[in-house]
Amino acid sequence: MGRPGARSYYRKKFCRFCADPSLVIDYKNYELLKGFLTERAKIVPRRISGNCAKHQRQLTKAIKRARHLALLPFTIIPD
Repeated sequence: MGRPGARSYYRKKFCRFCADPSLVIDYKNYELLKGFLTERAKIVPRRISGNCAKHQRQLTKAIKRARHLALLPFTIIPD
C-alpha cells in the first residue's frame, strides 16, 4: 500500500457528461464509446469511470447498441 502514516491523495472523479452538456451519448459515436471499454472490450464500471448513474445507464445502452451494429466488438481475443 505504501508507507505507514503517509497520506495519499486521490483526484475526485466526476461525470464528464454532467460537466460538459455539449457531449452527447450516441451509439454512432464509437470513438467516444471506445474510451469506456477495457482492452478486453468490457464496459468500464461506474466506480472507475466516474460517471453518474444516469449517464452510465445511457452509456451502457449505447455501447450495447453499437455492438449489435458491429461498430464495437463484443470481445477481443488475445493472441
